[in-house]
Amino acid sequence: MHFAMPPRKTSRPPPYAARNQSGGIALPPALKNLLRSRAGRLIVGGILGFFVLIWMLSGSGGTSRAKSKVGGWTAANIPKPNIGSGPPVVVVTVIDPKADPVWMQKIKSNREEYAKRHGYLTFFPTNDQYPISNSPASWSRVPGIRHAMTLYPTSTFFWYLDSSALIMNTALPIHTHLLTPAKLETHMITNAPVVPPDSVIKTFGNLKGDRIDFVVTQDKDGLAPSSFVVRNGEWAKFFLDAWFDPIYRSYNFQKAESHALEHIVQWHGTILAKLAMVPQNLLNAYATGPAAEKDGQYKDGDLVANFPGCDKDGKTCAKEQEAFWAVLEQGKN
Repeated sequence: MHFAMPPRKTSRPPPYAARNQSGGIALPPALKNLLRSRAGRLIVGGILGFFVLIWMLSGSGGTSRAKSKVGGWTAANIPKPNIGSGPPVVVVTVIDPKADPVWMQKIKSNREEYAKRHGYLTFFPTNDQYPISNSPASWSRVPGIRHAMTLYPTSTFFWYLDSSALIMNTALPIHTHLLTPAKLETHMITNAPVVPPDSVIKTFGNLKGDRIDFVVTQDKDGLAPSSFVVRNGEWAKFFLDAWFDPIYRSYNFQKAESHALEHIVQWHGTILAKLAMVPQNLLNAYATGPAAEKDGQYKDGDLVANFPGCDKDGKTCAKEQEAFWAVLEQGKN
């Protein structure tokens, strides 16, 4: 069987065939004639450019401008905070809303009295206002500091202090007693294992005090972030965001955020390069617990007395701190 072949196509269009103008724009003959000359094209281009400029400067562009506005300011005009123009230190303590309210009020007063004496601020968020999911509540200290930096962007230092600790020497202003570049260079522990006794990663030996943005101590077991300081700035935001990364919270570290901190300090040189590890008694002396052998045990005159784990094994922090509250009361008289 033979099938009829389709007619052979020709490359020549039929005479007087109408041009396919689907999707095109029919132009008036006068405009076509105008566009054939170079001068005509320049005139048309100039007119179109003029109308585009008018459109951009008029309300037609209002939608894009409205999207760039934040709180009445356009994105280009939002003022940057002048770090250092506000109170030098913000003391941050994360509160457990389930804790004894009488004891918790005493903890707040301890910080507030110290802050008032030196012109500092205080911030007391609760540990249930941050998205830590099923992670230990101690993780909330990290977004707590980040939250404080958002609320007080002109302050220079943010000192996190656990509710298990008391400020004992209220006469010591931390920003001049410890946090000046000269003081940091005097006190920072160099060429020491980040995790005792024999971590191969050690603190740098040639850091300058004005390069330090994170100050922390070390107890007998490792880094002790129950009391630490960060300097306000972009690096501190990066550091806190990295520390709070969901991947670290999902690792199920034995000591939660403490071991996560040791991990990122040892594996990220950009963090180790900004860290100053100082003697424990300058920032986080232990009244009880695994204090560093050389300088970790609390003695009279130290800035802080910490009671790590004071709410474990059936104990209460209020009871464990009782004798130290008596000392603080005597100091007021």
